[in-house]
Amino acid sequence: MADWIKDELTLQEDHTWRAKPGCKIFVADRGALRLDYPEDWVVIPGENSINFHDRRPPDDDIHMEVSIMRLPPIDWSGLPLRDLIPAAIQGDARDIRWRGEIQEQRNGDVEIAWLESMFVDRQQDEREARTRLCLARSGTIQPIITMEYWPEDAARATKAWDDALDSLELGMYIEDPTKGYTLH
Repeated sequence: MADWIKDELTLQEDHTWRAKPGCKIFVADRGALRLDYPEDWVVIPGENSINFHDRRPPDDDIHMEVSIMRLPPIDWSGLPLRDLIPAAIQGDARDIRWRGEIQEQRNGDVEIAWLESMFVDRQQDEREARTRLCLARSGTIQPIITMEYWPEDAARATKAWDDALDSLELGMYIEDPTKGYTLH
């Protein structure tokens, strides 16, 4: 996912795109990944990910990052995502003070597992911060979604996180992005 092209297209009158109120829709790779994010957030492509900020950095207080991995076409049902979370957080060099319980949910055929942690941000005067890490999977698409925020922004961060995960769709490829999903 190193090459990003931002397209703003005029939607057809009968388009089927629907975002939650107060949200916009982000679609990667013509439908490999789709999620809702707050409509007033700033989207900035990274080298291997897309970054969503509540304000333009460095003035942001909430940062969500999304990257996509493509898996070999085998049956992954024997490897639950909850079992992959410990490996995903191993090697985190931050001063982690606590970790919550792994949360799991399903959106149709999308399997989701995520974990919240608290750490001390040494670059911000020993300030307490929160981080979340999510692994999701459907077929051969496995995104990693992370979020960092300050405790005082927990309500806004939690809403953005919940909206993103609740709207997450994987592998729903779109033939015509100006129209949205169509049934043939």
